[in-house]
Amino acid sequence: MSNEMKKSENIKSCIILCGGQSRRMGQDKGSMVIQDKPMIKHILSTLNHEISEAIIVLNDEKRIGKYSKFINLEDYDYRITFVEDKIKNKGPLPGIMTGLESIHSQFSLVLPCDSPYVTKDYINTIFNEIDGNYQAIVPYHDTEDKLKTSEPLHSVYNKNIIPEIKKLVCEDTLHIKGLISKIDAKFVLIDNKKILKKEFRNLNRPEDI
Repeated sequence: MSNEMKKSENIKSCIILCGGQSRRMGQDKGSMVIQDKPMIKHILSTLNHEISEAIIVLNDEKRIGKYSKFINLEDYDYRITFVEDKIKNKGPLPGIMTGLESIHSQFSLVLPCDSPYVTKDYINTIFNEIDGNYQAIVPYHDTEDKLKTSEPLHSVYNKNIIPEIKKLVCEDTLHIKGLISKIDAKFVLIDNKKILKKEFRNLNRPEDI
């Protein structure tokens, strides 16, 4: 194994998706203040001491400027990089691709900016499930239909799926579960013991707050 490969194995990466248009919420969700701080900062705080780098994917330079003003990089013990989504307004799939192209490791956890209830236990659990024989580690709710009840925006992905994402985007096939069906995925049950259901609660509408 090369030194470069060994280095990448020691890096834990997380991609945080903030490129959505937030139509249902009516305002930018990541910067929206929840319990006295912007929603994304709840996630960033949880990631402290758990990862090596976070890639925050935003949809344009204006939003990057906005986030860089209220996110103090010195508050976190990992590297934070802001990147602009390479393909705009096409949902989270291109955002995952943009993030995977920016990481320094082979695998990355993906999280949405509107899931402030993710815990350190979940982060540790999902990283421990990483298996080099698979291209994704995907939590799911129901054994009768793993794919349909999966949580693709709280999953881990191998950067070797980038060509498959590019192919799907070119075909305008943007459903993430369509991607999961085409790659080698390891499904992990959300059993409310090792992995709690509340981890996956997200805030889409004003009434969710």
